[in-house]
Amino acid sequence: MERRIKKENYVIGPDGSPLTVADLPAANTKRWVIRRKAEVVAAVRGGLISLDEACERYRLTVEEFLGWQRAIERHGLAGLRTTRIQDYRH
Repeated sequence: MERRIKKENYVIGPDGSPLTVADLPAANTKRWVIRRKAEVVAAVRGGLISLDEACERYRLTVEEFLGWQRAIERHGLAGLRTTRIQDYRH
């Protein structure tokens, strides 16, 4: 009998390491630091979870998630820093 190993799906996280569903922030996360936001964006972009799943799991609006995604695209991870949000908004 051939032994099969279950291969877990993953994407490359913001720090370059593999990111699985188990590595994502907890559903009850209250404090959204840059790394956690970037992990959720990477998971959705990579198809690990859908946008709808992310919004439901983390109680986000689509606009809020898309804002995180835009901030990363325009300014890198520093764009997610809430203390600098006015510097990055146009």
